[in-house]
Amino acid sequence: MFKIPKIYLETTVFNYYFDRDRDGHIETLELFDAISRGEYEAYTSDVTIEELSKANEPKSADMLALIKKFGIKIINENDEVKYIAGLYLEAKAIPQSHPVDATHIAFASCNNMDYLFSFNFKHIVKGKTKLITKIINLRYNLKNAMLTTPGEIIQ
Repeated sequence: MFKIPKIYLETTVFNYYFDRDRDGHIETLELFDAISRGEYEAYTSDVTIEELSKANEPKSADMLALIKKFGIKIINENDEVKYIAGLYLEAKAIPQSHPVDATHIAFASCNNMDYLFSFNFKHIVKGKTKLITKIINLRYNLKNAMLTTPGEIIQ
């Protein structure tokens, strides 16, 4: 039986939806179209909402409106997510100065996501990050979400 992939949308994906000048814009629109067709079960988090809320208006409201428009489910941070994010930081998968990036990956890992979509190439969609988080996830029997951009999967 076919299983609909569970995906976690990190903050940058919402930004790319509206940023027509970004290389990943078209692929992001295609991802949201696929979500609307039921090809993905989409999630984000209360941490993403907090980050989106800090953007300038009207962009903040527009990005937040995507969550409702596309029926994206919201996951709340809990002790497990905080603990796993701390392990990622301790292992230097993500710099200590960017704990929210570790938290996004922990949300995906702790909630059995198949993919974490992001355009954060500096900290999330990066070989070192993928390797270290995979090792930690194996150690703690967590699902290893593929850290990727929409274009790598949608195409």
